[in-house]
Amino acid sequence: MAAQSSAAATTNIMLAVYEKKTTSLDLYRPLRNYISMVYSEREAQNLDDDLQTLKQYRSDLERQSDPSPTSRRDLLQNYFKALCLVETRFPISPIRITSHGDVCLIGLSFDRATVEGRRQAIHAFIAAAGAFAYLRDNAATKASIGSSTTVDVSVECAGMLERLMLAQAQECVFENTIAKGSTPGVCAKIARQVGLYYEEALAALNVAPLKDHFDKPWIAHVQLKAALFYAEACYRYGLELHEKEEVAEEIARLRSGISALAEAKKNSKGAAAQLLEAISKLEANINRNLERAVKENDRVYLMRIPSQSSLPPLPAFSMVKPMSMNEVLDASKEKMFASLVPDSSAKALSRYTEMVDDIIRIQAEKLQQASELTRVRLKEMDLPDSILALEGNFTLPTDLKEDVEAVQISGGPAGLEAELQQLRDLRRVNQELLVQTEELLQKEATEDAQFRSQFGTRWTRPQSSTLTKNLQDRLNRFAANLKQASDSDGRIERSVRDHSALMSILDRRPIESALPTLSRPIMSLDANEDAIVESLKQSLRQLEILGAQRAGLEDMLKEMKRKDDILPKLMTSTGSYEDLFRKEIAKYDKSAQNEEFSAVFNLEDYKASREKCYKQIQAAMAKYREIKENINEGLKFYVTLQDAITNVKQQCSDFVMTRSIQCREMIEDVQRHRD
Repeated sequence: MAAQSSAAATTNIMLAVYEKKTTSLDLYRPLRNYISMVYSEREAQNLDDDLQTLKQYRSDLERQSDPSPTSRRDLLQNYFKALCLVETRFPISPIRITSHGDVCLIGLSFDRATVEGRRQAIHAFIAAAGAFAYLRDNAATKASIGSSTTVDVSVECAGMLERLMLAQAQECVFENTIAKGSTPGVCAKIARQVGLYYEEALAALNVAPLKDHFDKPWIAHVQLKAALFYAEACYRYGLELHEKEEVAEEIARLRSGISALAEAKKNSKGAAAQLLEAISKLEANINRNLERAVKENDRVYLMRIPSQSSLPPLPAFSMVKPMSMNEVLDASKEKMFASLVPDSSAKALSRYTEMVDDIIRIQAEKLQQASELTRVRLKEMDLPDSILALEGNFTLPTDLKEDVEAVQISGGPAGLEAELQQLRDLRRVNQELLVQTEELLQKEATEDAQFRSQFGTRWTRPQSSTLTKNLQDRLNRFAANLKQASDSDGRIERSVRDHSALMSILDRRPIESALPTLSRPIMSLDANEDAIVESLKQSLRQLEILGAQRAGLEDMLKEMKRKDDILPKLMTSTGSYEDLFRKEIAKYDKSAQNEEFSAVFNLEDYKASREKCYKQIQAAMAKYREIKENINEGLKFYVTLQDAITNVKQQCSDFVMTRSIQCREMIEDVQRHRD
């Protein structure tokens, strides 16, 4: 069943963190007076431009002359780096001049209905996350040393905002994933990670020092988003389960999603109408799928529905991380006040170097984009894999091949029998150990009963059964555990037998030998197959030449950077390099050759067979890993149980020895009184 358009699949409302209000502060005069007094008036005059720049930064912050988010961000970053230089050159402490300007989120300004808008929003949100992480690890940590720290610059608040920004970045990734039509399983993992980030932000908002410092609509928003994306993950994961006919777990997952939404709506006061509408829409989609799944289960599958508490956590996968701000906020290359503290490592890059770096970066990006376009086009036409397959050079996707090799290194399906034997051996050792321990207690109890019968009321020591009850109870539990483990081992052995045919493909070495072959047509009408293949090979060779030219262009750009006198030539020839590369790419745009090749060699049937083989290998690996994990769990269980039984056996041995000593003493005492 195709996925319905879910709530979170459409552009959703997000939160912004606005800049703090800036108060007026004169930095120019005290700093100039300090330079004049400590160094000289001439030095103060030489550095007047730097002082004026710092003054202008502060003035612009106070006046908010340019309200655009990107301009304010750049101004704040420049001001921050200037203050870092001031801090290292002037004795500001203990009253430090610093800025705790918050980030005004640029991510909200982009149109997330478009691919480019989502890409820009993701970049803006991870940059914001990086800014808050930097604040947490640097400024907030320093500020916490003082006694006047406000909550908004605390370590806890900065950490919470970092998780919130990551949540919103991952949410944009989810929107992209849905737009691309990714599989339900992938969508579920991305959505679950969105929810986890929101849950982490919510956890920080609900405890001190933040719980009384944020408006209820803010907290309601985060809480609803956490529930929305947990439910979204349940919905998407349910689609994947339905495809696998695992209807019982699908029902449990969908019910879990409905419960989460219902609980979240209880505290939805003040939340945005758009968010509430998204929740209602998702709720309707989940209920529709739940109703269908319940009907199918009642009529066809008749499976027992697992409890929600027994379900393992939903899988999650993060696609975002905070952007490192260390380089962005690195003031070591700034030129301001450089003469006060000579430091060759802090010299700024010249304008010339900046221009060359920009040119190289732009050109490299264009070349990379062109290469990426070519790679995608080749992938679409299944080249050069189809040519290699015709020549007998079969390949697997890299990830799949690495997974198979890892399975083969670990012994593969053929090695499972040895591991099953390990299970049997360990089970036998535990059973024998348990029997030996029980025999110790039984032998002692039998001897005690004989003496009790022999001496009657004169045998006054307690019966064995009253003293060994705890030990016997533990042995009984061990016996029950062994019985369960034995049943589990039987299921594992049956699974190995039942799936041996499926998993046998993993023992093929090399694994490529399991792949189908691309054969020449049985009958040829005009014997032109060789010409078709050769024409396609020629185009691929031209592409290889183009790739070598690209490497040469990049090397040339780097050489131009190294030699000063090449800069004018580089600046005048950027267009021609771009035209050259575009022209070479265009030469390859002869997909008709590949279409003819596909028809003659029945390429579509081959590709279908190959995909079927890939899926068989993947299914075999999944079953192998499941069995391997079960065996490993069994081995760990038996090793742990053996330690426990050995410990109890030692206790029993100590008990029997003590009772033996007591027995001899009592026999002597009884005989002495009889005499």
